[in-house]
Amino acid sequence: MEHGLLSAVAAAFVWGGYLFALKRYFDGYPATVLTVLVNAFAILWYLPLTLTRVSPGGMPTAGEVGPSGAGVLVVTVVATAAAFVIFLRALAVGEVSYVAPINKLVPVFVLPLEVGILQQALDSLEVAGVLVATTAVYVANYRQGALLDPLRRAAESRAAQLALLSAACYAVSDLGKRVVLQEMNVPIELWVPTLLFGVLIVLLPSALRAWPAGLLSDLPKFVLAGGLVAVGEHVTSLAFAAIPASIASPIINTQAVVAVLLGGIVLREAQFRVRLVAAGLAVAGVTLIAV
Repeated sequence: MEHGLLSAVAAAFVWGGYLFALKRYFDGYPATVLTVLVNAFAILWYLPLTLTRVSPGGMPTAGEVGPSGAGVLVVTVVATAAAFVIFLRALAVGEVSYVAPINKLVPVFVLPLEVGILQQALDSLEVAGVLVATTAVYVANYRQGALLDPLRRAAESRAAQLALLSAACYAVSDLGKRVVLQEMNVPIELWVPTLLFGVLIVLLPSALRAWPAGLLSDLPKFVLAGGLVAVGEHVTSLAFAAIPASIASPIINTQAVVAVLLGGIVLREAQFRVRLVAAGLAVAGVTLIAV
């Protein structure tokens, strides 16, 4: 449990730094193109680990995976890519300040899914920690107006509906990762490149249609971003392999708190006091889970 919690916290910091880097150094690139390129370099960074730690004899056979296992693998990859695409669509029809906090309610979906489908048992402190950490992510992403405005308007807003659908897809993805790594015992070193490549393939057609000119000059930045993603996916997988998805997901999603704190400190972004409140909630949520 302790190892999984530490991995989840590490993942939050890695992904938070990655989100900050995307905002500062990759502004203007289509998100699908960005994801395809970064994933490609992440696979190249990660491949030596896969080749040295996963032997042909250690790879699960088709018989061991079975139709149901193959279905879980496909659903997890597709859900990850679909969540991203749907989130982009939500941003296209709604404001970031409205869409982002709703999209970060992923753990709210993960908790009942894991309890209902996998019969995961959580004690009251863990549930409280999940809810507090989720609130922290919501607050960190909020930009303007009353805190509950996005939820009040959600019933009649297309952007909100898409943001919630994206959050649900991310929840399915998180649950799938837990099943793949715990129940199916797929080696982390095999799962990480599989997930990265699967998302790349799903997004590639859309990325090719939006492919911009002049990428070569920024290629070193994509290489470095790929290294961050490789590390992020590895520590994320370590977390999902060790602890319930309903605990790992809210902790890892506090990456948003890390990103906005970096934005407030380095870029002098507005509403820094609100971000500090979010950081305090995130720490409180993780503490409740770890008690």
